[in-house]
Amino acid sequence: MQLGDRVVALPDITVCPFVTTAFALTSDSRTPRPASPAKCYTKGRRKFGLISWQSFCCSCALLLGILSGPASPARPQTGASADRSGQPQQSYFEKSMRMNVSLVLVPVSVTDRMNRPVMNLQRDDFALFQDEQPQKVEYFATEDAPVSVGLLLDVSRSMTSKFEMERQAVSAFFGNANQQDDYFAITFADQPKLVISATQSIGDIQSALAKQTPNGNTALFDAISVAAEQMRTAPRRRKALLIISDGADNHSQRRLKQIRRLVQDSDMEVYAIALIDAGPFNTLEGAHGRRWLTQITNASGGQTVAADSQEKIPQAAATISREMRSRYVLGYRPGAARKSVRRKIRVEVTPHGLAQAAFHAYYKTGYQSSNLPVP
Repeated sequence: MQLGDRVVALPDITVCPFVTTAFALTSDSRTPRPASPAKCYTKGRRKFGLISWQSFCCSCALLLGILSGPASPARPQTGASADRSGQPQQSYFEKSMRMNVSLVLVPVSVTDRMNRPVMNLQRDDFALFQDEQPQKVEYFATEDAPVSVGLLLDVSRSMTSKFEMERQAVSAFFGNANQQDDYFAITFADQPKLVISATQSIGDIQSALAKQTPNGNTALFDAISVAAEQMRTAPRRRKALLIISDGADNHSQRRLKQIRRLVQDSDMEVYAIALIDAGPFNTLEGAHGRRWLTQITNASGGQTVAADSQEKIPQAAATISREMRSRYVLGYRPGAARKSVRRKIRVEVTPHGLAQAAFHAYYKTGYQSSNLPVP
């Protein structure tokens, strides 16, 4: 996408996930400090006394050859190990998301009162704020593109009575899928397990789920962390997770706060179909689970749709499938910052002649900004 805007990307800085212009990775890990010059000299003197004169002469000759040869380009130093492509090998929790560009792109999904996607809005129908300061929308586009989808399927004991609903939700979601989408699938109970790493076959995922028997605790937060790592190799530019669960995590090492920050600072949207018990059978744990799912999906710019019966599954799956593939992209210039700060974003949708309450916008509510050059 040619935007015609200058992108400022300093070394070892990660771009905010919804800035799609250019990026590099950074690490919070510290590089080991070199020994002091005095210590280095002492170590060198001791080693020199142990080697032979012939070895010393050979070493000097080798050193002169290196100094007289052509200089090779210096490799960038990073605080983490790198693979052959030069990208640091880090988990999502080891990376610090930073932004250092001249244009921020904010994906926004809009629904009406019936939770149906709204795709006929114009630039003037949106108001954009950063830290409660109005921003000029300088870039505007609609987007309907193939998606890399990660399915997170709850197979814990709490899903025993809802397992058939879960299988129906998977089938209903695929009924609205784009043929160009690709998928991976993770099941989770006591711990997450990658059952399908990459496929465009809906049958593969349905077969993998049919082999599962609900049992064990619920490690939902850990499953999201594993899915975020798996999403790093996803082929599509647009990335989304779909969680089908009651949300009642009781066995994860990760915490809710960590997961909210993880999805907010990632380049993926998270959606959830919350399978809940109807009426008086809805437990306190189930109520917590739905609230946790909502907090996670809202932080990513997605949404949670609840279903307490099999009759509501097709509508919930269709709603998420449509929203996942239809969105607006707003662009604005954030201005310079003297230090790394966390920016808050707010989007209002007020079409001409209609009340704002008639629409709901889903978007990421903030990002980590890196310091920009200040003129």
